Amino acid sequence: MPVDSVELARFLIGRVLVHESRAGTTSGRIVETEAYVVGDAACHAFRGPTARNRSLFLERGHAYVYLNYGVWYLFNISSESRGVGAGVLIRALEPLEGVALMQVRRGSDRLRDLARGPGRLTVAMDIDRRHDGLDLCADGPLWLGRISGPAAQIAASVRIGITRDAHRLLRFYERGSAFVSGPARLGGAGG
Repeated sequence: MPVDSVELARFLIGRVLVHESRAGTTSGRIVETEAYVVGDAACHAFRGPTARNRSLFLERGHAYVYLNYGVWYLFNISSESRGVGAGVLIRALEPLEGVALMQVRRGSDRLRDLARGPGRLTVAMDIDRRHDGLDLCADGPLWLGRISGPAAQIAASVRIGITRDAHRLLRFYERGSAFVSGPARLGGAGG
């Protein structure tokens, strides 16, 4: 796993995220990410470590989960060396395993929309603050698997829903995937 936020954001496209819970196993292929790099004003680590963002300062590969606007949990992965705060937001998954369970959790039977967007993703996968700080490369309920399917063609664009450092091309997505949450028209370049 790369020790660099941008490289990790690209590296994660095509990898599988797995959650093994009492209700059953759910998994999905990562099709969209956003990098929040060192010194990035839009990153929660920008002002230094706090009780809320401490997981961003762990060794790369740890979960950082927070409640966004009191409504949705968002799932990120720490992306640098221990003590350096940065992360990668996982924005969208292509559901693979446990689709029926995801449908119940989301209250929807539309496969395309089950985990398309960071809030929908955490609901479908049942990810919340209980998972904050977990090592995603170790044995546990939430972990990252290998690439599923052929290598993806990766495109880049500006990030979605931020105002600070919004011009940077730090959103990465699988070109042509129906499961990507943001529009391709945001601009950017293929990867």
